[in-house]
Amino acid sequence: MDPRIREHARILVDHSAGIEAGDDVVIDADPVADDLVVALHEELADAGANPIVVRERFGKRFRRAYLRNHDGDFDVPDHEMALWEAMDCYVAIRGDQNVVEESDVDGDVQTAYERARQPLLEERLGKTWVLTQYPAAANAQLAEMSTEAYENFVWDAVNKDWDAVREHQQQMVEILDPADEVRIRSGDRTDVRMSVAGNPTLNDYGENNMPGGEVFTAPVVDSVEGEVYFDKPVYQRGHEITGAHLTFEEGEAVDWSAEKNEDVLDAILTTDDGARRLGELGIGMNRDIDRFTYNMLFDEKMGDTVHMAVGRAYGATVGEENERNDSAVHVDMIVDMSEDSVIEVDGEVVQRNGTFVFEEGYGE
Repeated sequence: MDPRIREHARILVDHSAGIEAGDDVVIDADPVADDLVVALHEELADAGANPIVVRERFGKRFRRAYLRNHDGDFDVPDHEMALWEAMDCYVAIRGDQNVVEESDVDGDVQTAYERARQPLLEERLGKTWVLTQYPAAANAQLAEMSTEAYENFVWDAVNKDWDAVREHQQQMVEILDPADEVRIRSGDRTDVRMSVAGNPTLNDYGENNMPGGEVFTAPVVDSVEGEVYFDKPVYQRGHEITGAHLTFEEGEAVDWSAEKNEDVLDAILTTDDGARRLGELGIGMNRDIDRFTYNMLFDEKMGDTVHMAVGRAYGATVGEENERNDSAVHVDMIVDMSEDSVIEVDGEVVQRNGTFVFEEGYGE
């Protein structure tokens, strides 16, 4: 086994999830990621934990067959809820055999499925959880990389000094956490303002997401005003959405379009009322992720980017006095901030063309 796989597993158990003796752990993975699953079992045995493997999220062939033959009237399955209620930790491992396996599932059925399963999602997110990536050949192909190059890319991003990452990113947390308003400007198609007053800013240094590499918070629900052009593609439901453009008034997307697969974007934004509001503002700070790979787990962490997610807000990013945006979806979309772009916090420019105010070269 590649020693980098065992290092990946060690980081997940010790750093990301902090798994302890007696913890009941659910591992969700496609068989393509079995090497990492095996390495996790070795680490979990050393920790005295109790693993079980499922394919709830990543058994896409099974889910495709189920959804294509379903009438679209879904219930919350009690036996699955019992699993999430009983577990202590959830480890989700992305790794695909076919990245477009569900591309021929009816969009309305997919939306109904996601909406019905929201209580399961909330239960799962209420426990210790971590999402990571195994460098499968299909994901390498999607990224337009050789399998070997993609393996190097993934493990370079994962197997690193996460304490140093935390210290670097904390500088941005200290700017954003006490702020009232954030303004994002990029080119002539993105100019959006939002309040973050009272909402905590979190430092993602590889706990829930591995790799980490962002700071993120939630906008105040009704505060988002302006327009955003998402110039990086987003991959959802087996389809590539490109050139998404959203206009917000009083926190809600009131107009939207896309250059490709606008119908998929429309299906996402009409899932429920919360799907038309922003649930997250994130700032990418991981410069070891230096290319776009059609994988939001990595792409949202790229340096010189920001991302905004329509839909559900994470509870930890919403202050006690503020309303949490609720939705069955959480879809991140990316704005390139490397040129003709600024981030303003309470009227002060804190990033210009991808360089932060606390970094060497700012203002050059």
